[in-house]
Amino acid sequence: MYAALDIGGTKIAGALVDETGLIERRIELPTPAMESTTRLASTVDAVIDELATDPAWAAVRGLGIASAGPVDTAAGTVSPVNIPAWREFPLVDSVGAHPKLCDGIEPVLLGDAVAVAAAEHWHGAAKGIDNALCMVVSTGVGGGFVLNGRLHPGPSGNAGHIGHVSVDMDGPPCACGARGCLEGYASGTAIVRHALRIGWAPPQGTKATAAAVAVAARAGEERALAAYDRSARALAAAIAGSAALLEIQMAVIGGGVAQAGDTLFTPLRRHLRSFAVLDFARHIEVRPAVLGRDAGLVGAAAAARRRVLVDSAPSPA
Repeated sequence: MYAALDIGGTKIAGALVDETGLIERRIELPTPAMESTTRLASTVDAVIDELATDPAWAAVRGLGIASAGPVDTAAGTVSPVNIPAWREFPLVDSVGAHPKLCDGIEPVLLGDAVAVAAAEHWHGAAKGIDNALCMVVSTGVGGGFVLNGRLHPGPSGNAGHIGHVSVDMDGPPCACGARGCLEGYASGTAIVRHALRIGWAPPQGTKATAAAVAVAARAGEERALAAYDRSARALAAAIAGSAALLEIQMAVIGGGVAQAGDTLFTPLRRHLRSFAVLDFARHIEVRPAVLGRDAGLVGAAAAARRRVLVDSAPSPA
């Protein structure tokens, strides 16, 4: 049994996950994102306290933490953009000091998008695929890589930040400081912004959201279709670039924007044929993610499980 935490700007979730990746118990509390460091840490502690009331807690062998980033897995710290009080907060030390955590369990930290990659590779759309890119396309765009059958988080845990790869060197400035980042073209926020710019408007009395643009696109509204086509083209460019660099076999896409289904995936696959033209890249497959809102928890458990398996492996003679 493994314990898992998934920490984001709106929720702090916890779960007990068995050896097969099945969630046995799930807890969720709202994130007090604008409150103090102490209040945030106590909310994490409260989630652990609740998990510890389950009889299965005694069988927990490891604990994984998926957190909004940036993260520094080497230092065990997090600085989530949407949680202002946490800047280089020592999350691993804070969780590791919880009195109900069994002795010898060292929490494993990974970024939330990397956790999604771990989950989709363990029991999702990328299961059995040795080289894959898993993306979360939502308010922002994040990602994680599986290379040679193993998760590749990078030295600091931030490998896979594909949302901040430039797809247009003359594009608009990004909040990260660069220009023409994928996130500025493909995210849900970008889809809405572009749709409004070219004249689309939501039905009276409703909000302008990526989901509303998708509804209009499915009804054949040309400006809504154009907004999703623009997002799909940018995603295709980034995926093709990843395939050229790393010979990935598959791209898995989750997050709110992926819920648009064929409205996104049909133009994405069409544009990918134009960008992925090298022999070794042109057969890359694109699939929707399958684990949904629990992917962060399952991925955190997968990372904890791997730590336990590595630590328990016999030393070479």
